[in-house]
Amino acid sequence: MKVVTLTINPALDKSAKVAEMIPFDKLDCLDITYHPGGGGINISRVLHRLAVESHCVFPYGGKTGEHLIELLQEEHVSVYSTPISVWTRENFAVFENKTKLQYRFGMPTESFKVDEMKNVERLINEQVATDDIFVISGSLPKGLPTNYYSKLIKNLKAKGVKVIVDTSGPVFSEVLKNELFLIKPNQKELARLAGKESLSKEEREAFAMKLVTTNVSKYVVVSLGKDGAFMAHKGGIEYVAAPEISVKSTIGAGDSMVAGLIYAIVKNETPKNMLRWGVACGVSATLSEGSDLAHKADIYEVLKQI
Repeated sequence: MKVVTLTINPALDKSAKVAEMIPFDKLDCLDITYHPGGGGINISRVLHRLAVESHCVFPYGGKTGEHLIELLQEEHVSVYSTPISVWTRENFAVFENKTKLQYRFGMPTESFKVDEMKNVERLINEQVATDDIFVISGSLPKGLPTNYYSKLIKNLKAKGVKVIVDTSGPVFSEVLKNELFLIKPNQKELARLAGKESLSKEEREAFAMKLVTTNVSKYVVVSLGKDGAFMAHKGGIEYVAAPEISVKSTIGAGDSMVAGLIYAIVKNETPKNMLRWGVACGVSATLSEGSDLAHKADIYEVLKQI
């Protein structure tokens, strides 16, 4: 069994610091950093730090795409990429020293060509084998149909793949039409899936359990931000609280949580320990600046506090 991550909408993440955000002024940026970005890519990066290798699948284009691959190779992540005609997007995050607040700017991706998408699908089918863990994480580029992920999953059904999904919006609703292994919505996303603006604690638990009992997903992990997360599974509801920490960045915290969950799945941990690893990795990501994500030493330190 191996882990294959898919990032259909990758990004080159650029981070900087400024003394203060002032409208119309030319702001001097400090401490510029570049990191690979995108849901599945972030998951593969954290898994590598935990000594779990994964096949990191994504399309790339232009100089930004080449830079993205170089950064992943520097981190020794196993890259399985296919070229496309449009440049890989850049995302930008600014940390304001005065207020200790972070501002995040996400850029769109141009539409892919039909033959380029077929190349991505061919690459997925080559990499995903029977009983593998296949992780779909992140948004879709504009122009792709909302059922794109759902079609990918249907094509892999015969291989008995454990499918893990972390996305949002109409794409998430569409993908739930398949039998999944694990999903990780946040509170708002869970409410939207239930067709409501918000849910009470009892309603969250009830709806998450409904997704389990109706075979939508074997595990439903709901992130609760600074409060940690809960998991619904056939054995019931599990909660893990997050320790109080000083947040430096929230970029990739959800992706790091998914990586922690996958690590525990690979190690055949109990559902409770799966959740502990997920929360520890998610919290650890917020200890790093920009999009540096969770580091092994921080993860083990946070685990001690859970």
